[in-house]
Amino acid sequence: MLYPEIEPYDNGMLDVGDGQAIYWEVCGNPTGTPVVVLHGGPGSGCTPTMRRFFDPDAYRIVLFDQRGCGRSTPHASAPHFDLTANTTQHLIADIERLRPFLAIEKWLVFGSSWGSTLALAYAEKKPWLVNGIVLVGVTMTRRAEIDWLYRGVRRLRPEAWAAFQAGVPASERDQDFVEAYHRLLMDPDPAIHGPAARRWCAWEDSLVSSDPNARPDPARQEPTFQLAFARIVTHYFRHSAWLEDGVILAEAGKLAGIKGIMIHGRLDLAAPLITAWDLDRAWSDGRLVVVGSAGHSSGDPGMADAVIAATDEFAPQS
Repeated sequence: MLYPEIEPYDNGMLDVGDGQAIYWEVCGNPTGTPVVVLHGGPGSGCTPTMRRFFDPDAYRIVLFDQRGCGRSTPHASAPHFDLTANTTQHLIADIERLRPFLAIEKWLVFGSSWGSTLALAYAEKKPWLVNGIVLVGVTMTRRAEIDWLYRGVRRLRPEAWAAFQAGVPASERDQDFVEAYHRLLMDPDPAIHGPAARRWCAWEDSLVSSDPNARPDPARQEPTFQLAFARIVTHYFRHSAWLEDGVILAEAGKLAGIKGIMIHGRLDLAAPLITAWDLDRAWSDGRLVVVGSAGHSSGDPGMADAVIAATDEFAPQS
């Protein structure tokens, strides 16, 4: 069961350069164990539910919206939005601006979905700043994972795939769907980028829950969210997140000495279990928890309890 709803006791905007400002907030205990929450997507933004994965008496909970999404500015749904200064390396640098800004020496790093890729990339680059890692719906954004998401998994969701494929001109359907959709999404004409964003998000939503009849979060149906999200995701994935293919797994040895817990749904279609399995075998101090009836959603059966158990394990004992 999630912890009760809470509100931030502090929040603001942090200028991170490149004409970008990120929204941040802090919840829970001002003297508690610091934890930074890295949301998924990329481009999903933080939600109030993410605050509830942590004991508010034990943790100083730091959330922020990554560049271009949520309450950060400028927003990726804006006309003529430039994504040049939005890369994995920029996000790692933003985390490192936020940490000293909040006077935090070291922290627990929590990442879900894309956020787990970002958490791992950050921890492998700055291991001395990380007290522990909790990952939910593990991804490493390898090329094979991207190919699975936008072609391989179509065999398991044929109805949703048909609608997704229909959003691309017939002449481009044997090519890279990420590239094709990115071109449509960056078109300045709302009659072109609007339908593309809706189709992109509908496809992603079809893969999230282990319940094929699950309804997507209403917030994800909002047009500005859909456009920003789809633009950012395609921007990252067409560049393989600016990560050498397989580098996170290859450099998992840098995580030695950092305790980690990975929570993953056995029925996850968006991020098949093999990704978490591979990381578990390479990370000597990591531990994989498989939730049998869950998919990629933290709202699936058993996921919230497993996440809370993991964060409670890192919480200081009273």
